[in-house]
Amino acid sequence: MQTLTVIIPTYNEAQYLEGALYSVKFADEIIVVDSMSSDATVKIATDHGCQVISRKFDNFSNQKNHALQFATSDWVLFLDGDERITHALQKEILEALKSNKHTGYKLNFPHFYMNRFLYHHDNNVTRLVVRDKCHFEGSVHEKLIVEGSIGTLKNKVLHYTYKGLLHYIGKKDSYAWFQAERILSKGKGMNYFHLAFKPAYRFFHEYIVRRGFLDGIPGLAVAAINSYGVFSRYAKLMLLKKGLK
Repeated sequence: MQTLTVIIPTYNEAQYLEGALYSVKFADEIIVVDSMSSDATVKIATDHGCQVISRKFDNFSNQKNHALQFATSDWVLFLDGDERITHALQKEILEALKSNKHTGYKLNFPHFYMNRFLYHHDNNVTRLVVRDKCHFEGSVHEKLIVEGSIGTLKNKVLHYTYKGLLHYIGKKDSYAWFQAERILSKGKGMNYFHLAFKPAYRFFHEYIVRRGFLDGIPGLAVAAINSYGVFSRYAKLMLLKKGLK
């Protein structure tokens, strides 16, 4: 019988973590890799019988690759503290493990904002994989590299993405510094065209092409803030180039 380890990276996730842990009680093993939280995150994880690994955060890939070394099951599911596996998805995951048809599976994540799920602002992300056939690359938007074929599960993950407007904008600003530093390290050029066109295109793509307008005011807000995130990335890159960080 195929076994499953769930890996959850955390940093001050006390408000959400317990719900995530309850949703994956069906797993054979749960590993929480914590980035030195200052709230009750570690206590909650310990109380639920999780294996807790404390590691100072440097980037997302290193954090998850480090936790992967401690997993002992055949399969690994990567989950965030603000995500939930529904009962229907649980059954689908267990069936996928039995079938052994693919090496990995993508899960669908509709985002939750302003008290509703945004079904036109979602992502398909590889999260369920054979343990010894995967690793992460990239420092900001880390990519899970999988040896073998990738399937897609139909049931959705509940993702309580944004904890309020200020949290959302702060998250975008934090990512923008990582992204700007990565662009700078690769020696890529930029100009004012990037500041003007790329944010506008991001808004158009999310709100019109991906039909974010069907998600009402929350869809408009998400498209606008994501557009700001792109602007922030290139504004910060200009600051880095001038040594003004």
